[in-house]
Amino acid sequence: MLHLKKMAVLVAAAAAALRPLRANLRQPCRTFINARVKWVRDPYLDQAILKEKHLKPLIYLKNQILLSPYKRLPLSSVALLKTHLGLPMTALEFSQKYPSIFRVFQPGPGLPLQLALTPLVLTLHKEELPVRSSCRKDIVDRLAKVLMLTRSMKLPLNIIDELKWDLGLPHDYVTSLLCDYPDYFDVCNMKDQSTGKEFLCLELVSWKDELAVSELVRRERESDDSREGRGVHIRYSMKFPKGFALQKRISDWVEKWQGLPYISPYEDAFHLAPSSDQAEKYTVAVLHELLWLLVSKKTEKRNLISMGEFLGFGTRFGKALVHHPGIFYTSNKLRTQTVVLREAYRKDFLVEKHPLEGMRHRYIHLMNKWPKQARMDSSNSHVRKNRSRFPVRRRSQERESGHRSHRRGKAYTEQ
Repeated sequence: MLHLKKMAVLVAAAAAALRPLRANLRQPCRTFINARVKWVRDPYLDQAILKEKHLKPLIYLKNQILLSPYKRLPLSSVALLKTHLGLPMTALEFSQKYPSIFRVFQPGPGLPLQLALTPLVLTLHKEELPVRSSCRKDIVDRLAKVLMLTRSMKLPLNIIDELKWDLGLPHDYVTSLLCDYPDYFDVCNMKDQSTGKEFLCLELVSWKDELAVSELVRRERESDDSREGRGVHIRYSMKFPKGFALQKRISDWVEKWQGLPYISPYEDAFHLAPSSDQAEKYTVAVLHELLWLLVSKKTEKRNLISMGEFLGFGTRFGKALVHHPGIFYTSNKLRTQTVVLREAYRKDFLVEKHPLEGMRHRYIHLMNKWPKQARMDSSNSHVRKNRSRFPVRRRSQERESGHRSHRRGKAYTEQ
């Protein structure tokens, strides 16, 4: 009898141990077909990236010059900041490449060359100031929402630095922006659990319920006020370039995946089995919201990977980008990989252009503008270059021309 009681206790203990396992087995399993998803180039989105070539270092250099008391910098000092500013070439070559933006001059004999801004770009900068001022609250809300995507409402400053251009943050955002919002942000220390090292983090002081609404949920609520974020079968917009076609088995999986419940990225869904389709839909929700919060709706892939690792997604961000080419496009232009949110673009133009993006495009227009004097100098330089290729031939032609003139003069005298 005692033996039977012991057996009953062991069976009960085994059943209790298996209960969590059964609960996990009831979660949706992974059904993604292990097939290669073809990457197809999108020329329009590639062009959207190419248009901004050199824009970021140019703006950073412009701001660096404006920080100087005399609104100019020695060219040698700029050369020392090449890595910090991200200049793709020497400071002199970069400034000569954009004569509508920069001017190089020598203040006096024997003095070092100085770099200053042209009147055109100074005028544009003055027009940018009120635009940036009017967008301050919007940029602050975007940054707060990014912090709310994390479970701790904290992000290392180095990750924010990587995203500051894409978020529309000013270059000195800690001192010029965050200090004005002490009820939003605080800078604190955080310890790396693996190394034990401390690093600076930006923390959101308190949760903002009014901001905890994703872009997809906002659209859904506008179309149907009775719906809430969790459990809604929100479908992602998918666009494919010409020549792209999903395999039948992959398209069938995507259709089933689209029908899964949508979980807001502002909720904690890490209880889901990481390899389940539902977990992947949550991962895509976080990626989609993060890209939507960026003013240009795109960023370098390495920035997303760094963010994903800090959030605890591991390699799931990278896999989601590969599995869903209709939602995200990865461009290989400008010697890096840039992830673009497809639905935010129509061809190579943003569907909804943020005011700061509008100002950036005005800088791009000025970058491509070639001043008249610069055109003349370039033309004269080109002529001089062509002449120098055939110096012997030119001198022989001059001698021959002189002999002909002498003969004509002699014949006229004899007449």
